[in-house]
Amino acid sequence: MSTGDARPTAETVPQRLAAIGEQLQQLEAYLDPETLSARVAELEDQMGAPGFWDDQDTAAKINSEHARTSKKLQGFEQLRGDADDLEALAEMADEDPELAGELEEQVTSVETRLAALEEERLFSGPYDAGDALVTINAGAGGTDAQDWAEMVLRMEMRWAEKRGFDVELLEVSPGEEAGIKSATFKVAGENAYGLYGAEKGVHRLVRLSPFDSANRRQTSFAGLEVAPIVDEVDEVEIDDDDLQIDTYRASGAGGQHVNKTDSAVRITHKPSGIVVQCQNERSQTQNKLTAMNMLRAKLLEQRERERQEEIAREKGEAQDVNFGSQIRSYVLHPYTMVKDHRTSFEMGDAQRVLDGDLDGFVRAELLRSAGTASTAG
Repeated sequence: MSTGDARPTAETVPQRLAAIGEQLQQLEAYLDPETLSARVAELEDQMGAPGFWDDQDTAAKINSEHARTSKKLQGFEQLRGDADDLEALAEMADEDPELAGELEEQVTSVETRLAALEEERLFSGPYDAGDALVTINAGAGGTDAQDWAEMVLRMEMRWAEKRGFDVELLEVSPGEEAGIKSATFKVAGENAYGLYGAEKGVHRLVRLSPFDSANRRQTSFAGLEVAPIVDEVDEVEIDDDDLQIDTYRASGAGGQHVNKTDSAVRITHKPSGIVVQCQNERSQTQNKLTAMNMLRAKLLEQRERERQEEIAREKGEAQDVNFGSQIRSYVLHPYTMVKDHRTSFEMGDAQRVLDGDLDGFVRAELLRSAGTASTAG
């Protein structure tokens, strides 16, 4: 059973150092620092060429790749150097017990950074490295489910912010009494789509209902969908005749910022039945542009899902194609526990999870998925 509450002890330092060495070797084989260094030099040559900025789009992509590749290379080299220093520090700590605290701190730091760099090996999909469009929908259960959907929205956005991602809330449909019926936000950052893929599915809450006069126990559900955002708009062709475009007045909290025009846009893609809407921009034109980008992302996700299902059929594998499969339970009564049903990873501090501490759950699922993919391959 995996748990998020375990902490390594000082007695395990030799084993931890051995594990760090083994992980570093695997990471070096995967990252191939020499190839990364050659790529950085190649990109720098391109950036130094005359007229580099004449084509702004191409220049921006090259500049972005250079920043990502340099960061990855520097991160690994710094990590390798710090890991090499641990052996000497461990020997000194054996002779001077006062250094035990510093050793523990340095070992933990290396382990944490190693885990972050190791994530790179877990992203193999064509869109994993890019940005993501995340949609939360309330399931059956009325007000309780809508309140739970809002709690999931807060949890997922907090997690993104803790990881340093840029988060933009694009649309919210409020519930009748409390919570939300649905909401969509954009997450921009390295591997955002790959990371949020681990959160896709149904999230289940068990608690004493704050909306029940008898305060009875209630089970609520909220679904999370994730779609990739790509720069190349040609990735998905959309026929204007397939669209139904409606405008409506954006909902808000009122006051001086209340929207008095029909600037919000809802787009229905008739062939697929996909509906997207955006209300956060100032003008109808901007909202329509954002909504079209949201539609492209969702159509791309649908196409990718169908491709994966076809691959599974060709291999003769039984695959759960139900988009709404339950992935995790959050129990607040009669005890507190959050457990992922795919990996058995669990944490007893439910509030910490609801406040956005999702790294352990996501990492466990990414490792499970990577293992399943390698086995299937």
